[in-house]
Amino acid sequence: MDKTFFFYDLETSGLNPREDRIMQFAGQRTTMDLEPIGEPVNILVKMTEDALPSPGAIMVTKITPQDTLRDGISEAEFSKKVSEEIFTPGTIAVGFNTVRFDDEFMRATFWRNFYDPYEFEWKDERSRWDMLDVVRITRALRPEGINWPVNEKGKATNRLELLTKLNGLSHEHAHDALSDVFATIAVAKLIREKQPKLFDFLLKLRNKNEVKKLVNLDNKQPFVYTSGRYESEFNKTTVAFPLTSGRNGNVLVFDLRYSLEELDRENVFPIVKELCFNKCPAVAPLSVLDEGDGWNKIGLTREVVNKNLEILLNRPEFAEKMREENENRPEFPPALEPEAALYDGFLDDADRVKVMAVRNASPEELADFHPEFLDERLPELLLHYKGRNCPESLSEEETKKWEAYKKARLERLAPKFLSDLEQFYSKDEYVGEELKLYFESLFDTNY
Repeated sequence: MDKTFFFYDLETSGLNPREDRIMQFAGQRTTMDLEPIGEPVNILVKMTEDALPSPGAIMVTKITPQDTLRDGISEAEFSKKVSEEIFTPGTIAVGFNTVRFDDEFMRATFWRNFYDPYEFEWKDERSRWDMLDVVRITRALRPEGINWPVNEKGKATNRLELLTKLNGLSHEHAHDALSDVFATIAVAKLIREKQPKLFDFLLKLRNKNEVKKLVNLDNKQPFVYTSGRYESEFNKTTVAFPLTSGRNGNVLVFDLRYSLEELDRENVFPIVKELCFNKCPAVAPLSVLDEGDGWNKIGLTREVVNKNLEILLNRPEFAEKMREENENRPEFPPALEPEAALYDGFLDDADRVKVMAVRNASPEELADFHPEFLDERLPELLLHYKGRNCPESLSEEETKKWEAYKKARLERLAPKFLSDLEQFYSKDEYVGEELKLYFESLFDTNY
């Protein structure tokens, strides 16, 4: 099966995938040599009538809810299109911070629309990757040949629009999804040209089994680790050590920049953090620091690492304590609705068949379709799915429930929306007026 990259980016109605919605999806397929295949994709997705956008986010993207209602497609249509036409077998989905942001929105959207929320990441030789951590570790370990931006305070920054500008790469409209896609491809080409060995090595790490060769609890070894959780002073990079097991088969790692004897007990995390094998972590063997003054680049010495490791190994009870604390820390806040309960469990095989039937049913078929789901999240999720995508399929009783749900949800979101609108209105009065009109239209509809 021929593999291809599909570079993609989203513009969303806010930052929370459990609450907010995708408003723009853009992407470009490329060969493994980063040459374009076919035409770019640029889709607006209709705002759903049970959601309110974040005024701050809309002030940045300039995409109003009215734009999406006029020119967009429904979430159900969008989910079908990207599932069947874009995230095709062999596709490597990649972007700039996609693993921690865009992919989460894609999962939530698939879940709301009765698609498997994970298949686009793994099934039929699909996979995912993220250029942000590739940029970070390149800057930390192999920065030669690339111009690296700093912010107004002189601190290192890896903002995409600054990286492209400093290296003479085209990036016409920052925060427009399609423009950001082309910029990400340009940055990928730059790194592949200047540091091809590192590029190819990191590409392999999208496979969690490759990561486990470096980071595991059977043969614990210090390793180089780049993460957004680490200090920018050292280019987000440190030497870490596999400490103990984490949740979902992951591993807790300890930052060997620090001595266990000197730690403030109240601030152990993120000195101890969870490394997720399926999130394409940017890791490397310790030997990479022996080339090109690598130790000095990340502000460490082998002596400091060995000393801190010895102290850590003499305190085995610390690892067990961290394991227990991590297990007891809530991974997600309690879900207020089934749309936000994506991570509460996987679907039973019997429910998977019924979920497929839901998304393939016409509005007429949905009107008389009442599957007996085993998963308690699905009946209410189905009601909301019908209300958003085909309200004509709702019975009189279902319509009352859907209207009551919308009203309660909008009332919950309204205070923050109005407060943010007042705060950001002066930044763009046209956008502010559009948001005000949209808010009034929703409440006219629901009252």
